[in-house]
Amino acid sequence: MTVSIKSPEEIAVMRSAGRQAAELLEMIGEHVRPGVTTDELNDLCERYTTQVLGCRSAPLGYHGFPKSICTSVNHVVCHGIPNDKPLRKGDIVNIDVTVIKDDFHGDTSAMFSVGTPSVLARRLSETCYEALWVGIRMVGPGVRLGDIGHAIQTYAEARNYSVVREYCGHGIGREFHEEPQVLHYGIPGTGLTLEPGMVFTIEPMLNAGKRHVKLLADGWTVVTKDHSLSAQWEHMLVVTDTGVEVLTLRADEKQP
Repeated sequence: MTVSIKSPEEIAVMRSAGRQAAELLEMIGEHVRPGVTTDELNDLCERYTTQVLGCRSAPLGYHGFPKSICTSVNHVVCHGIPNDKPLRKGDIVNIDVTVIKDDFHGDTSAMFSVGTPSVLARRLSETCYEALWVGIRMVGPGVRLGDIGHAIQTYAEARNYSVVREYCGHGIGREFHEEPQVLHYGIPGTGLTLEPGMVFTIEPMLNAGKRHVKLLADGWTVVTKDHSLSAQWEHMLVVTDTGVEVLTLRADEKQP
């Protein structure tokens, strides 16, 4: 496993890309409402990315992906393709955005509720968000990836949610997906030892039912096998000399 250590100059560019990805999520959140289609959300994001941020949308054309963002509604775990189906009251949707600025990627995702969510959906989303931060707070030089995955898994399973195992966080930089793979489950004391300058995502996917998933015929959309609700949150971060810096913080967030 060869993991890229980013230079201070590269981290500065990724910090800017991360801010712009966060801004894109902040913008689109105001448009998530009953009756809007995920295609419309996609088109808004594409225009904002190119015309306002001056960036490119990384998902568009990536290994043939047809849209600029991923929109994963209700029981869709990840990689949902925007379409012309209107969102309905009570839906939950993960919007996953990645921008390219000066050849470097900024990658983040968040959950949004369409109107008032059910108690189950709200608790799932809140638990998934906190699980993300359980992992982030552990990051620092000398920490093993297995420790981070174990902490996320322990937190989620103690609250009766299951952790999706087929998809994970990843290194990121000039390439969309780099080493290492960042699992959201694991065994303490195992895995890669973190070093300053490593940049990667943590993006746990939690299911309200069982952890098992299936890939639909479109080759992208991943859903829960038991049709239970799923949630995901994602941040991009860099390991610093003393801990961690989250590169995709939104305006309503504060790093502990």
